[in-house]
Amino acid sequence: MAAFAQSAPCWVDVQLPDLEAGKRFYGELFGWTFRAGDGPYADALSDGKLVAALAAKQDGRMPTAWGIYFATDDIVATVARIREAGGQVITDPVRAGRAGVLAQAADPGGAVFGLWQAGDREGFQKQNEPGSFCWTEVRTRQKDRVDAFYEEVFGFQGTDLDAFGAGESGTAESGVDFRMWSQAGTEPGPDTAVGGRSVITDAFPAEMPSYFLSYFAVENCNAAAGHAVRLGGRISAPPFDVPYGRKAVLQDDQGAVFAVLQPPVSGKRAE
Repeated sequence: MAAFAQSAPCWVDVQLPDLEAGKRFYGELFGWTFRAGDGPYADALSDGKLVAALAAKQDGRMPTAWGIYFATDDIVATVARIREAGGQVITDPVRAGRAGVLAQAADPGGAVFGLWQAGDREGFQKQNEPGSFCWTEVRTRQKDRVDAFYEEVFGFQGTDLDAFGAGESGTAESGVDFRMWSQAGTEPGPDTAVGGRSVITDAFPAEMPSYFLSYFAVENCNAAAGHAVRLGGRISAPPFDVPYGRKAVLQDDQGAVFAVLQPPVSGKRAE
């Protein structure tokens, strides 16, 4: 399994009230197969390669949601930077057997994310291909504080989408405020972006919290959205074109929100 660079998205999992129902939904939607993990946890595989995990919620007060994890070589130091940058540490570093060490935190806007210091498990064995993770973005109302936070904690270099001619495709004119993140030591821009930040506008309910939206690559966005509905899910944002493919925002049959992306032939990532 290839190692992940510092601060790269390296894993996703979803907390669900009904683990077996989750296996049925995602198994049908993405063609995933599953193997038992430790406790109420099931690894998801695509073509025999690790792509995600499903977990049964141990506390009904926990959100039914997908979570993203960022790789770190020194989880203790990263947790310290989170506190210094104005974030909140939800779960201090805890060892997950020989697999690695994890922690959970929230940025200044309240979006929750995880940290992963690899042991025997690095993270994804497959990504950016149909049936696997391809992108993540934080959706927030506090863009200035959040931009500074991720730049300080992870060393991300931000590039605003309209700096690369997004306006020509209609994005800038529609008022979309989007920033792409590139890792430290890379040339900032779409080719090196590993994630991004978008803004929750007044068009959304005031009670909507900040959150990370994770994307999974699919061969056909329209078909995936229709299939999700037939499986008992819902469409939060119908399929539409963005500069880097065709996307839809969906909910599974238990309420967890995620997105699907049909990349263009060039393979560029989502908005």
